[in-house]
Amino acid sequence: MSDHTGAAQTPFFPDRFAAERPDRAAVIMAASGEILTYRELDEISNRIANLFRMRSIMRGDHVALLMPNSALFFGVAWACQRSGLYFTPINTRFTAKESAYIIRDCGAKALIVSADFRQKGEELARETFPALILRLSVHGEIRNFEPLESMIEELPEVPVDDQSEGSAMIYSSGTTGRPKGIKRPLPESGSGRSDLFLQKLSQLYDWGEETVYLCPAPTYHGAGLWYTMAMHRIGAMAVVMEKFTPEGFLGAVEKYAVTDTQVVPTMFVRLLKLPKGQRAAYDLSSLKTVIHAAAPCPVDVKERMIEWLGPIIYEYYAATEANGYTFITPGEWLAHKGSVGRPMIGDVHIVGPDGDECAPGRTGMIYFGGHTPFSYHNDRDKTEEARHPKGWTTVGDIGYVDEDGYLYLTDRKAFTIISGGVNIYPQEIEDLLIAHPDVLDAAVFGVPDAEYGEQVKAVVQLVDGTRAGGEMEAGLIAYCRESLATHKCPRSVDFLDELPRDENGKLYKLELRRRYWSDNGELPR
Repeated sequence: MSDHTGAAQTPFFPDRFAAERPDRAAVIMAASGEILTYRELDEISNRIANLFRMRSIMRGDHVALLMPNSALFFGVAWACQRSGLYFTPINTRFTAKESAYIIRDCGAKALIVSADFRQKGEELARETFPALILRLSVHGEIRNFEPLESMIEELPEVPVDDQSEGSAMIYSSGTTGRPKGIKRPLPESGSGRSDLFLQKLSQLYDWGEETVYLCPAPTYHGAGLWYTMAMHRIGAMAVVMEKFTPEGFLGAVEKYAVTDTQVVPTMFVRLLKLPKGQRAAYDLSSLKTVIHAAAPCPVDVKERMIEWLGPIIYEYYAATEANGYTFITPGEWLAHKGSVGRPMIGDVHIVGPDGDECAPGRTGMIYFGGHTPFSYHNDRDKTEEARHPKGWTTVGDIGYVDEDGYLYLTDRKAFTIISGGVNIYPQEIEDLLIAHPDVLDAAVFGVPDAEYGEQVKAVVQLVDGTRAGGEMEAGLIAYCRESLATHKCPRSVDFLDELPRDENGKLYKLELRRRYWSDNGELPR
């Protein structure tokens, strides 16, 4: 893909492709094989948009969705996108109480809940939401909700009179605290035909109408949502996994001749833990581009993925806040292993504790300048905390740049362990543990220490069939001491059957840390 020279595609709402290639699949669900064509996507999104207008949900209003990965999800998302609405897909891991917080905080006027989450829906129906005027169920009935599918059967299949661009308002995952909505002004253009960022990516990856994109991520996540909807703007085919499994991913690539996909490092790890023979059983020759992001990727893991799939693995670093974007090709990465690239949007500034910019090689807070402004919904203090006096913004990540301007991620500020006054970055330790053949997943964080303030704790998920216990704990600590300074190594290791991650690989480290700090006052920082 390094020689891609494809022309940029002009993005559209799905109506163009509904007219030009109506029977082309816009969405295929990977496991069930359910297909939503461009004609159907256009028709159902228009009908839902008309329902919104009938119920006085107008441009700038907000819709909250609690839905699994499904074809209908995109009908709803496009209805919001083409009728000028903000829409928030809620993390399906969240409890009814956590979901209620988001519905209330975003001021949703409409709530759409899948019958897959009937119990949560019924609990939410008993809550009071001052702005809510419409509750809709999909995929089945929920008490005190109106059934969307039957309500739209007779509604017009044409766009609403005031069709205009809406925007997803994604909430942070809550991995370091309470989720916050990232809100931007609605696009001013009314036609959906001016997404310069998508045009730039189409050039980078040679995307076009013949692209077959595999989404293994949850669609409540910003990347899973944005990239899949981007495929609909250029007339490509999106294959959507109901839920990621390593075998399901490989099978989908082979079955649907997938050309492009986006994953997270946790998925790489799970793929590499499969036996080589099992991996080799699938034909992956159609793949030309594998994109990864969302978390730092251990160098060893990426090296092994390139060895397996070839130099087709591209990486970017960005955040839901969209305050900057770095990019790195496979060739660049092999020359700058561990880097997430150089800026493609915005400019990078590494800032030390004194607020001054750091020299290359020095670790500090990562800021971006020259970006699109954002704010945290209903949280002016958090918005201001993210801003530097020079106008740069940060999402709380720590890293450094090398002499060539390549950015490297170290960790999140909230996860930094301070032991005896020394900063320890857990990501380095987690990357090492995950490379151990018996470890499937690992989390490292600080726990209380009477002498040093904090000490390093590891919590590990072992490969199936591996025995936990004192011998394994001692072996993992010794393994870390072979590669790391003693002060960085875990003082103890606990074992869990599964670490608390969402479906897109985000680790809920705060959930783990609370278990160790709950009897010792508030969590640090």
